[in-house]
Amino acid sequence: MHHSFKIRTATGRWRKKTAVVAWPIFFAVICFLMGCGIFFAEAARAFSIPEHLVYDLTWTGIKAGTATLQVVIDGDVMRVESTATSADWISVFYRVEDRVETVLEKGKSDIFLAQPRNYRLRVREGRHRRDKEIIFDYPRKKAVFINHLDAEKKEYTIHEKVFDPLSVLYYVRTLKLEVGKPVFVDIFDSKKLWNVEVQVLRKERIRSVMGDVNTIVIKPLLKSEGIFHRKGDVYIWLTDDERRIPVRMQSKVAVGSITATLVSGTY
Repeated sequence: MHHSFKIRTATGRWRKKTAVVAWPIFFAVICFLMGCGIFFAEAARAFSIPEHLVYDLTWTGIKAGTATLQVVIDGDVMRVESTATSADWISVFYRVEDRVETVLEKGKSDIFLAQPRNYRLRVREGRHRRDKEIIFDYPRKKAVFINHLDAEKKEYTIHEKVFDPLSVLYYVRTLKLEVGKPVFVDIFDSKKLWNVEVQVLRKERIRSVMGDVNTIVIKPLLKSEGIFHRKGDVYIWLTDDERRIPVRMQSKVAVGSITATLVSGTY
């Protein structure tokens, strides 16, 4: 067990799961409705807000930590947050404390997300640290990237239909997903604008905290950090109903895989 967590990249991949799930992230993975070949006319009813999801993170069946995904309304904005924390036995030699948050303008309703204002990723994984921020300035069509650890700050050109790596999951959940028909979305992250393909692979019935549920399995072809590490395949199981709850997320790693399994929450 100790050997497995000496593989630094393995723990890094927890995200863009419980991402994140973020998603958490997860999966977070897909919030770019206007201008990515996606149409509101195809939207499902989707989730309610506020929503709070709690996941067990396991590596080859062994509990390695806990992750959360939540979205709330805060005045005139939506706040989406993903966290991942290592289990006590792992924290003795490799502590993980990851937090990703994005703040978005509210859309015309509480379901359809609008443009993000601010994205912040703070990561502690062993001795590795990251603290980066993206400030979106749509009137100027600019994204300001800030690396708080290296005192780096730089502007990049974007367009008005660009989103961050965390809130994407909440958008994809509003769509009418069809097996074999991929979705394409634009994400700004890691100093670049990425056009990300999200494959809709299959429908599958699985056992979950809600009982046996029908799910839709999606696979975002991530190129940036987000909730999941960009190396290794990522799979997300969404309930095949109007809520589209991410009940399971999985990321392949160097040895085995990291799985985020929904265990509780308010949804």
